[in-house]
Amino acid sequence: MRIVFMGTPDFAVPSLKALVGAGHDVPAVVSQPDRPKGRGKKYTPPPVKEAASGLGLPVIQPDRVNDPDFLGLLKGLSPEAIVVVAFGRLLPPDILSLPEHGCINVHASLLPKYRGAAPIHWAVINGEKETGVTTMFINEGLDTGDMIIREVVPIYEEDSVGSVHDRLALVGARLLIETLDLIRQGRAPRTPQAGEFTYAPMITGANELIRWDKPARDIFNHIRGMDPWPGARTYLGDKILKIWRAAVIEEEVPQAEPGRVFETGRDGISVGTGNGLLMITELQLQGGKRMSAADFLRGTPAPAGTLFSSVPGTGGGAR
Repeated sequence: MRIVFMGTPDFAVPSLKALVGAGHDVPAVVSQPDRPKGRGKKYTPPPVKEAASGLGLPVIQPDRVNDPDFLGLLKGLSPEAIVVVAFGRLLPPDILSLPEHGCINVHASLLPKYRGAAPIHWAVINGEKETGVTTMFINEGLDTGDMIIREVVPIYEEDSVGSVHDRLALVGARLLIETLDLIRQGRAPRTPQAGEFTYAPMITGANELIRWDKPARDIFNHIRGMDPWPGARTYLGDKILKIWRAAVIEEEVPQAEPGRVFETGRDGISVGTGNGLLMITELQLQGGKRMSAADFLRGTPAPAGTLFSSVPGTGGGAR
């Protein structure tokens, strides 16, 4: 089929490559504009633009999807379907009604759970044991369209949001090709979403902050739900301390003050929480590199009694 592809981040790249590999005609790829990135704030193309350029596909980067000129350009491309994978913008009715076979979305959750911008992050943060991918026909709501295919993907104890993201991206690419085959054959189901729905809003700076008064298990899920981006953070004195890896100490342990270092050793740094102890095994102090807790302790003292705080300037040295 003749398909316009719309996507922006890494998650969408396998779907674009699968689309081309399956022999579909892709007259154009639509992605968000280049954004400033890194310390130098250099304008950087999104991953989908880079992938499209590598495939020899023309790229369109509109500032606004409801711009009349952009709509006219889409009409001129005469797509039979528009595929949307993590594009990052809601499509207006004029675009939704344009292609003969509609607009198709690949969404990284088992809809109707986790509608919204950050479904993978929130599934891991909330300690879900499984998530998945849903393909659907897009309507004017936020991830509310009729479903076509769903596939369950497990979330393991050792997973981070990064590892779940990578698995879902590959599953999504495969389901997209299956979905388009069904549409081309006129056999694609339209299953209305039913049951309890939840939202997965965009991750903000406030979501990064570790609340040490929560149970150790919740903090563990929070940490892996922020790895590799944006990182769960606390404060050691005035400096940001990002916690990348941790483990829940399951055996009977004495209750320790939330955020207070209980003890340190070769295995890591054990810290009190609202319920139980958390063993930090990988972390990164502001201005430094990501490293094991053992390497960290060689250069930064954090003896028993040291406080990790939610507020800069209030934590630090042992009491």
